[in-house]
Amino acid sequence: MVDSDHRWRVIHAQVVHPDDIKRFGELNLVTEVNPYHVSDDMRWMEERIGKERSLGAYAFRKLKDSGAVLIFGSDSPGTNAARYFLSPIYGLYAAVSRQTLGGEPSEGWYADQRLTIEEAIEAYTKGPAWASFEEDIKGTLTAGKLADLAVFDTNLVEVGKSDPKKLLDAKVLYTVAGGKVVYERP
Repeated sequence: MVDSDHRWRVIHAQVVHPDDIKRFGELNLVTEVNPYHVSDDMRWMEERIGKERSLGAYAFRKLKDSGAVLIFGSDSPGTNAARYFLSPIYGLYAAVSRQTLGGEPSEGWYADQRLTIEEAIEAYTKGPAWASFEEDIKGTLTAGKLADLAVFDTNLVEVGKSDPKKLLDAKVLYTVAGGKVVYERP
């Protein structure tokens, strides 16, 4: 950690120079990215920025292993030129499969940069709470903490490990915010 008063962030850490990845960890930087972008950007990334620079694109595994704090978000509202799905399910799928929604490439784009489903979920929950100095009140399901959550009809961890494509079929059963059910699937 740099110091107790600061948690330095790099927002839109989509493409990081390979030499800087180690520094991200050394500085314990908060590295924010929308993981779904990998599913979309892989289609044109190498053509526009080159294969060598693409090695540092959405380098989730390298960043995590370096010690950087990886956090995921939706990047909403984005721009009019970049309409994409806001559901974190698509981000989880992208982080663990590194494929398009159609399952391409079959082996995953730079598959060595995949995260486990547990790491991807943590990047949506525990990591952002820590980055915002709120780890004492949210980020994990712990007695006494805020419990805004969504309950799915699918065991995300089990499916994320066995067949990530099935993550895309997961549906929210209900959502709790402020201790109250604010959405319930009909």
